Amino acid sequence: MTDDLFDVTNLPYGSAIWRDGRRHAVVRIGSAALSLTMAAPSEFAELFADGTLDRLLAAGRQTWTDVRELVMSLLGDEAAVQVYLAPLSSIESVLPFTVADYVDFYASEHHATNVGRLFRPDEEPLKPNWKHLPVGYHGRAGTVVVSGTPIRRPQGQTRGADGTVGFGPSRRLDIEAELGFVIGTPSRLGDPVPVADFAEHVFGVCLVNDWSARDIQAWEYVPLGPFLGKSFATSVSAWITPLDALAAARVPAPRRDVAVLPYLDDSAHPWGLDIAVEVWLNGQLISRPPFAGMYWTPAQMLAHLTVNGASVRPGDLFASGTISGPGPDERGSLLELSWGGAEPLTLDDGAVRTFLQDGDEVVLRATAPGVGGGRIGLGDVSGHILPS
Repeated sequence: MTDDLFDVTNLPYGSAIWRDGRRHAVVRIGSAALSLTMAAPSEFAELFADGTLDRLLAAGRQTWTDVRELVMSLLGDEAAVQVYLAPLSSIESVLPFTVADYVDFYASEHHATNVGRLFRPDEEPLKPNWKHLPVGYHGRAGTVVVSGTPIRRPQGQTRGADGTVGFGPSRRLDIEAELGFVIGTPSRLGDPVPVADFAEHVFGVCLVNDWSARDIQAWEYVPLGPFLGKSFATSVSAWITPLDALAAARVPAPRRDVAVLPYLDDSAHPWGLDIAVEVWLNGQLISRPPFAGMYWTPAQMLAHLTVNGASVRPGDLFASGTISGPGPDERGSLLELSWGGAEPLTLDDGAVRTFLQDGDEVVLRATAPGVGGGRIGLGDVSGHILPS
């Protein structure tokens, strides 16, 4: 019933079209799913009645703990639980929660430095604000899609090397390997969330691919930042790994060479995460970005997101920005891997890529240290490219 990466120490949550044709809230155990919509006892039944995670997210930290204990108890009686289990191959995963808002950060120093060198070769790669605050932008909640959803190549305005402005399909379609954080407990308008309260508000973690049209982005992003080059699609895993499953993955953040303001001081509440990400293109592993090296932690991202009094609500999603490490094989975007197209990748089958071509498939995978030893898996994120 279990496998190494999705055993009882993991238990990610999702939502799926069950064999009865209805939507069920589910928990993954190995290569099977347990229907909480069917199995939950009466005191928890209302949480899962609509087949989504929405009510569970809103219920708060104590309920999350209680439900995790319930699931472990249910799985402890293999004979009784069989009627509530289904092979993953027999169900259809859907977006597990209603995305309320989406914010994307820019938290990797290696990625920000690489992009700065590519886009602004005659300037310092990092802008003066970068080490003082987690830079981010607001995305489109309505275009967040579940893993496996095909991605249509976007169209938009671009400017050619000769300065001519044109319109058409993006020719520099890219990926961004990221980690996403799903808010459960809301905050009140006007009340910032301190770094110490991160775990009270964040329910869980998922892989994110924030697809990017680099040519559209390069033309539009001055002066107000990302817009149409980012908003056409963001893919998330079908499985949300609860924060409790990542207790053994917590690590200190990298040393910072610029002092942060008090509201970003996380020295007493470190939320670095040792998560090893893999980027696969057409079945070939092309990069291994390490999340442990991210300059800004998710607790700091949430603190900065709310420091002006902005509130969060159940279903809010914020993502880390592209995860990149110092090595050339640790970069989380094709922009960096091909160095803006100047250094094309040659795949094992002889195909050459700078950016994505129609028909390409990208899969993100990740693992982390598990509670009690071994490793646990995060749900994959996949998508293949359709023509414009």
